[in-house]
This record gives sequence, structure tokens and C-alpha cells, in this order.
Amino acid sequence: MSEVKLAAESRTEFGKGAARRIRRDNKVPGVLYGHGSEPLHLTLPGHELLLALRTPNVLIALDIDGKTNELAIPKSVVRDPLKGFLEHVDLLLVKRGEKVTVEIPVVAEGELAPGGNLLEHVLNALPVEAEATHIPESVTVSVEGLEAGASVHAKDIELPKGVSLAVEDDAVVLQVLAAQVEEPAEDEAAAEGEESAEA
Repeated sequence: MSEVKLAAESRTEFGKGAARRIRRDNKVPGVLYGHGSEPLHLTLPGHELLLALRTPNVLIALDIDGKTNELAIPKSVVRDPLKGFLEHVDLLLVKRGEKVTVEIPVVAEGELAPGGNLLEHVLNALPVEAEATHIPESVTVSVEGLEAGASVHAKDIELPKGVSLAVEDDAVVLQVLAAQVEEPAEDEAAAEGEESAEA
């Protein structure tokens, strides 16, 4: 998986006013925590962080104040609900070789059996345990030829070496729903009945 280097600054100002000032400078307030250490409040470069977060569970190499280097993965990202810009990020401190539990996106490929059936993602992301430096970006599942009523369970998904499920084996990840047959609306049926009565 990709590793992204970011320069971060430790910060001592807190509260909404301080956060607004940070965001005005195109930066993002964040907190780094984990391994029982005191949470470290950081200021991160906004544009670079936004690009990094396009990769799910991206591994971030933090250069803090030019003195300390730490590895982290994003744990929680808060975005502005209207404009979508980053408001805050929580980062989890990790070590090389350490196992972490994360959720990875599930990508379905292939065509369902003919009939207009619908594929439902019961789980959009699959909880797994993997080494912090080897988290897969996604898992791909073939739905080729699946018919209505078919399900794909967590245990059916092939995971990369060193990655294990962090969810029940029989958890449903994808299921195929039967196509809905459209019934004529009641008022339309009534109107048709009136027309035939008049004729």
C-alpha cells in the first residue's frame, strides 16, 4: 500500500476560534493518538492531506516539527457537510509490523444473471485485521451470473495473504434482490375502469 509523507506542526491552541484560523490558512487541525501515549494535537497541510485521504486507510508518515517521525492511519475524518472541505482528522499511531483492524472497500465486478435484479451492498466496507503497513486498498468480489436471492458472505471473499476477517464468517456482504414488478397505480386502474364503463 502507498505511504504518504506529510509535514505536521504540533499545536497548543484549541477551540473553535483556533480551528477556524488554522482552516483559513488552508490547513487542517488533527489529533494523533494511540499506544497509550498522550494525544498529540497537530496542524496538517490541507491540500496534501485531502489528496492522501483519497486512498482508503492510507499510511501517513508524519514529520512532526522536523524532529519526530511517526506512522499513522486515518481513524476519523470530519468534513463540512455542504462544501466537503476537511474540518478535522483523527489519526491512529501505528508501528511497522503491528496488526490493526480497519474497514476496506468492497468492489463488485461482473454481470448479474439476466432479469433486471439489483445488487445490494449490505456491507460497503469489510472489517479486516491486517499489518498496518500492508492494508489492502480494497477487495474485489465477482458477482458474475448471480441470481435473485443469492448472497456473498464474508467467508466467500478471498483476502490477500496476512489479512484476516474481523467480522463473523457468515456476515452477508452482498445480496441480489429480485427486480420489482411495477403494478399499475390504483388511480390509473380506477380511471381505466371508468373509461370502459362509459364505453
